[in-house]
Amino acid sequence: MSGPGPGPVRLEVIALDGIPEVHPGDDLASLVGDALERTAGALPLRPDDVIVVTQKVVSKAEGAFVDLATIEPRPEAVAYAARWDRDARQVEVVLRQAVRVVRMDHGVVIVETRHGFILANGGVDASNVGSASGGVVLLLPDDPDASARAIRDAVGRRFGSVPGVVVSDSLGRPWRFGIMDLAIGVAGFRPLEDLRGTVDADGRSMSATIRAVADEIASAAELVLGKTARRPVALVRGASPPAGVGSGISDVLMPPELDLFR
Repeated sequence: MSGPGPGPVRLEVIALDGIPEVHPGDDLASLVGDALERTAGALPLRPDDVIVVTQKVVSKAEGAFVDLATIEPRPEAVAYAARWDRDARQVEVVLRQAVRVVRMDHGVVIVETRHGFILANGGVDASNVGSASGGVVLLLPDDPDASARAIRDAVGRRFGSVPGVVVSDSLGRPWRFGIMDLAIGVAGFRPLEDLRGTVDADGRSMSATIRAVADEIASAAELVLGKTARRPVALVRGASPPAGVGSGISDVLMPPELDLFR
């Protein structure tokens, strides 16, 4: 990956073709590699490539399902679900994933997960989970960074060129309507580009600017992946993210002492 600089002048985002429904135990990296070979223009891989893989297929391959038939909801979950027409078992799963409940209102449960993410419903997903939809929910990967590294390493061994990898998920944002894809796991580059101490176009020293490069790459990929097209992987070419090793968790999540809203 190329280091910090003026940035790319051209960015290409390619949805990879023909990835089938993913099941627990599937070799996701092999499926991604097959799709790279199948997709016109994807190969050969380049040093400025980043493969973006949606969280949902990562979690499916890792078997992160919960059978709702096995869930006994606590009274708080039952009462909340009855008030807001929710499934009490799903509410219970969300609460079990939480280390902290940020807010429960209007049928939404906003929690902090053990990863440190602040998410509506704790990242617990009941949509597009396969043939068992309605009876199971899908959790986040245990370690999204490790999931990204495993895909990166396997793709590198197969093709001899090692791209960056992002595991993305759809998140809401405070004070704004709509969701967007952000990076929850990163491998092969630093997810942030720290521009503090460099000068802007007018020659002024920047004191606070840190670009969320991995999040920007994830969002660019989502524009071609969509939510209903069954396209879970994209190749982002030309992003040239910052070189180095980074984490979608430890590098990106703001510590409590710097969080002005906690």
